[in-house]
Amino acid sequence: MNDSPDLESWIARQYPIAVANMLRSVSASSIVKRRDGFGQVIVPAKGSVVASPVLASYNPDPDYFFHWYRDSALVMDALRLVGTEEAARHFCDFVDFSLALDRLDGGALVKDAAWRRPIAPELQQFVRADDDLAAAVVRGEARVNPDGSLDILGWGRPQYDGVATRALTLMRWCRSGRTFGMREDQAIKTLLREDLLFILAHWRIPTVDIWEEEKAEHYYTLRVQAAALEFGAGWLEEQGEAEPAQAARDDAAEIMQRLDAFWVPEAGYFRSRVGKDTDLTKDLDIAVILAAIHAGGSSSHSPADARMAATLDRLDALFETDYPINRGRPANRGPALGRYHGDVYYSGGAYYFSTLAAAEFCFLRACALQPSDAPQAAAFLARGDAYLRTIRAYTPESGDMSEQFDKATGVQTSAKHLAWSYAGFISAVAAKQRAERL
Repeated sequence: MNDSPDLESWIARQYPIAVANMLRSVSASSIVKRRDGFGQVIVPAKGSVVASPVLASYNPDPDYFFHWYRDSALVMDALRLVGTEEAARHFCDFVDFSLALDRLDGGALVKDAAWRRPIAPELQQFVRADDDLAAAVVRGEARVNPDGSLDILGWGRPQYDGVATRALTLMRWCRSGRTFGMREDQAIKTLLREDLLFILAHWRIPTVDIWEEEKAEHYYTLRVQAAALEFGAGWLEEQGEAEPAQAARDDAAEIMQRLDAFWVPEAGYFRSRVGKDTDLTKDLDIAVILAAIHAGGSSSHSPADARMAATLDRLDALFETDYPINRGRPANRGPALGRYHGDVYYSGGAYYFSTLAAAEFCFLRACALQPSDAPQAAAFLARGDAYLRTIRAYTPESGDMSEQFDKATGVQTSAKHLAWSYAGFISAVAAKQRAERL
């Protein structure tokens, strides 16, 4: 572990490493993924984003060679912050890849059963049933293969947060003032319009959470859907679509009111899910903080909301108790954060993107407080730096970031070179720089 006090020089060294490592997941057409037991040879298409470019098959690392809608949107948003011409080209390719997914047809796949024949008998249990595939709604899928084909494996579905985060990323690129040429500008408009209309039609339907474990009403999903509809209403008006614009505005307000019911005043935090069969140990979940930074905004249910800051305080206290690596840490370091109490996935430990989300939240809250309350803003800026020092302590000199680092030893675990980890670092640094300019 590296506990040198010079955080700024480490950030300067780590930033280009994070960008380069994240780009390994984008348009990774030089990597061939073989799932021999499933009869698959996957070659990523241009514009796809694999969650991890490292080939694995749960031996022991997980197989993350998929294009997750949410992860890919977060990577594209981080590339917007990078701001290079290469980033813009990747974004255009991403738009084209995303539009091409609309041609996927689970019903046609079921009619031609030849793809099932090479699947090993012992693996049939992991394959989707015909009726599930036939009913597949492309925008309700959690992920697709990076070659642009449907995921045939059983997984948590439907998931509606991915389309919402993608819509938010599209709008942020649009607001950046860039133009991409007539054809690509039109492609962006087409994709964004269809994403917004999908959210309008589906946001009331219970969905599987971002950890792909439980179907319920989830804070994260509803929050990013509300943000997409709120910002999308203005965009739809600009396109001359007054009726869906008003529907988007009304539904965004309804969702925000619904989210208020997730607040548990006696406990002092936003619960992450509502449903009769949900696991109450997961109520306090970093997903709520991720929702605040991914949705954006400057009022309620954003980093400016004191209830959000209280939720982060409770998460700090939870993981300070749960994780041995947080005990006796240096005073200038924040706690390493995971997902929720009792997590058993791989090491059940700290996540890079969870701890980075806490840092980004603090920087964004500092921005919201300035200049009205400079002492508090300075305190949150320092708190964000403390989380980054923890990230530094558990990042090797190579700069590599996996999905997790062990809660007892700090050793990296789960998927290697997780694109979301690098995207979280890039967006946290951008928020820090913004806060320091104010």
